Amino acid sequence: MEQLSLFDDRERYAPLASRLRPETLEEYVGQVHLLGKGKILRQLIERDQISSMIFWGPPGVGKTTLARIIAGATRADFMEFSAVTSGIKEIRDVMGRAETSRKMGLRTLLFVDEIHRFNKAQQDAFLPFVERGSIILVGATTENPSFEINSALLSRCKVFVLKALETKDLERLLAHALKSPKGFGNQAVSLEGEALFAIARFANGDARTALNTLEMAVLNSQIQEDGSIAVTREVLSQCMNRRSLLYDKNGEEHYNLISALHKSMRNSDPDAAVYWMYRMLDGGEEPLYIARRLIRFASEDVGMADSHALPLAVAVYQACHFLGMPECDVHLAHAVTYLSMAPKSNAVYQALLACKRDIRELPAEPVPLQICNAPTDLMKELHYGEGYIYAHDREEKLSSMQCLPDALADRRYYEPTSEGQEAEVKRRLREILAWKEQDRAGERKA
Repeated sequence: MEQLSLFDDRERYAPLASRLRPETLEEYVGQVHLLGKGKILRQLIERDQISSMIFWGPPGVGKTTLARIIAGATRADFMEFSAVTSGIKEIRDVMGRAETSRKMGLRTLLFVDEIHRFNKAQQDAFLPFVERGSIILVGATTENPSFEINSALLSRCKVFVLKALETKDLERLLAHALKSPKGFGNQAVSLEGEALFAIARFANGDARTALNTLEMAVLNSQIQEDGSIAVTREVLSQCMNRRSLLYDKNGEEHYNLISALHKSMRNSDPDAAVYWMYRMLDGGEEPLYIARRLIRFASEDVGMADSHALPLAVAVYQACHFLGMPECDVHLAHAVTYLSMAPKSNAVYQALLACKRDIRELPAEPVPLQICNAPTDLMKELHYGEGYIYAHDREEKLSSMQCLPDALADRRYYEPTSEGQEAEVKRRLREILAWKEQDRAGERKA
């Protein structure tokens, strides 16, 4: 495995983002919450007290760069490792070299890019060497470590969360690219108006995207007679014709966005709900997945307060199935808006949870004999069905017959709210319970 030099001059023709990669903390942009004066990570680096850690953050925020800066600041051998191209054999080879160095009193800092791509067995291979101190493991991941990294390995690493860069940070980075000899400092490059701000906004917190966009705009602009390069709005517009918002259909952002949609609807905020719904669609989410979640919401959060919500959600699912994207987006917006504005009740959902809890925690009670069928003479002799009252035979279409097991006779799972249509359901249920109690009292007197 090649050991990298931070001062390798072979990047002369490398992309702009590589040429401008910071080499010191002073050059590093962003992550002030970790690297500002007096902050914990900065102190650990300056004191050379680095231990195994995980950098978690979106693409283009400087995870790899920060690891290289740490390598330059620490008195340890530095090796870089990619989870994309390496397997168990390569891990063992590197660990063997690190163990030899440890016995000689040398530390090895191993940087593992995209560590979440390692499977459980590969991650387990690091454990004994991390525990023994043979290596200082620095992993980088765009995925939530809680889900993607083994708990045993995660417990031995400090997790640092790197945030998307702010627009002002990206503007500063772009301005530096225009002035630095490693960037376009040796060329006279001019941009119109608020071009740097526009690129920074377009990059959506990703430094790599910002620098790549600037480089593309400069390289595709005309060279003037005096040798200068003028980046026009037209060229810039072509380089920014579509922004790819962060979205991984199988990763954490998938769950973040569906959570945002669900909670916006629950909070009766149709503007936020439509926004998060379309963020998912724009990121390539399957519309039928969103439609299924809306069906769930219709019963879990709207429920009996508006029982029209469920058939509407089902109809929207069918419309999405018939039409597909892009036409079905308006049907999803229809459902999301309706569900946001509908009265809310989770009484049905709470009844279900309470019932589930009793079934898990209490003995399985027998079905009361009065509501058992008695298809055979033997079952009739054993009193199956004895005492059953057919409600339709009664004028009130009600009976006070007990349908729950004796141990649960007084349970009330469903407690209707006063929201929307459920207010009428609540009134009706109170009448039913009062009638049954009166009927039982009359039977006891008789």
